[in-house]
Amino acid sequence: MATILPVEGKSPRFGNNCFVAPNATIVGDVTIGDNCSIWFNAVVRGDVNSITIGSKVNIQDGVIIHGTYQKTSVHIGGCVSIGHNAIVHGCIIHDHVLVGMGAIIMDNAEIGRNSIIAAGAVVREGTKVESGTIYGGIPARKIKDIPPDLISGQIDRIANHYLIYAGWFEDANEAPNVASTQIP
Repeated sequence: MATILPVEGKSPRFGNNCFVAPNATIVGDVTIGDNCSIWFNAVVRGDVNSITIGSKVNIQDGVIIHGTYQKTSVHIGGCVSIGHNAIVHGCIIHDHVLVGMGAIIMDNAEIGRNSIIAAGAVVREGTKVESGTIYGGIPARKIKDIPPDLISGQIDRIANHYLIYAGWFEDANEAPNVASTQIP
């Protein structure tokens, strides 16, 4: 059963058509847009600071999303895929971004629109990833600019596929009744 809990009087809020895996954890000041999916063993922990997630975002298995107490919140745009076992901490991720498996994005980093963070990359604190680029390595550095066809062919394709995958688990969905938690 998913863990969805209030913290300090703030409860997670969900948009329409969200999927929450039975063993996901979502707590505290978390706002999730429409058509999102939070997968198995993912933790979205809005206890020490707020987490705002746009629409059509998939947070894959084992991802951890968290902020820093009284310092950094998390803002994730729309049409974002966060790969298995990634860590997203106190940062900003703009629209149409792919965060690869096992990547780490640290406090005060900002990931520009239409970007890819390679699997296993470590985006250090305060790093600004330019829009339309691929960053990879430890520490993450610019690898190259992204051709426009890769944006629709890779970033958008993955986000669209996760909408389909979430539909396969409709009977196991732990998302609360949207009428009681819907974003105003």
